[in-house]
Amino acid sequence: MGQTLAEFLDAAAAGRFPPPDGGTTVVAQENPRDAGVIAFTAHSVVFTDEDPDWVRSTLAAVDADALAAAMNARFLAALLDRTGRRTDTIDLLTVADPLPGEPPLALREIDDPDHPRVRRALGRRDDVRVWAADGGVLVLGRGVAGRWEAAIEVDEDARGRGLGLELAVAARHLVPGGAPVWSQQATGNARSVRVFQAAGYRPIGAESLMLAPAAAPASAPAPR
Repeated sequence: MGQTLAEFLDAAAAGRFPPPDGGTTVVAQENPRDAGVIAFTAHSVVFTDEDPDWVRSTLAAVDADALAAAMNARFLAALLDRTGRRTDTIDLLTVADPLPGEPPLALREIDDPDHPRVRRALGRRDDVRVWAADGGVLVLGRGVAGRWEAAIEVDEDARGRGLGLELAVAARHLVPGGAPVWSQQATGNARSVRVFQAAGYRPIGAESLMLAPAAAPASAPAPR
């Protein structure tokens, strides 16, 4: 199993997961923006530049089953307090393989850094590109450990017609270089979870992403 977060993610995208031994692996952050925790089945990966000994001692002090300690609210709060970071929610982390050809959906690319969707995405991702469809938006960019991440948003009056599914599938056609495309869905957002799974995104684990204060959104959360 890999020694960096990128290696863990690459392996998981290919169906190779950490051993389900109840352990926690601590790895360095891939960039200053992103820290957090990914919980795979019976194994967690904490990615942070904080002292690994502090991470392990704090986990040991959490009054929870070892399988759940890294996602326990007490540990997450301690990591947020120590780093001064912010977070939104615990997400379901999903991944899909790329698809060949052009997306079967009419899209127009938005090249406007002042567009509100672009501004929010730039706080979380690099190499951001945004496409608009009639009633929805697709955001694609490089997020945690350089992985390609997709996020979608559908206007309220355009919902219920399958546009979210079409946007999620379109991301699989647009991801560069034959790379897998990742997406996070808030675990309580059942509509979004259903859409991405219907579009072929496989559940990988749970993720608590902690953003540096300057990267955190000022108002509404990024689209998912």
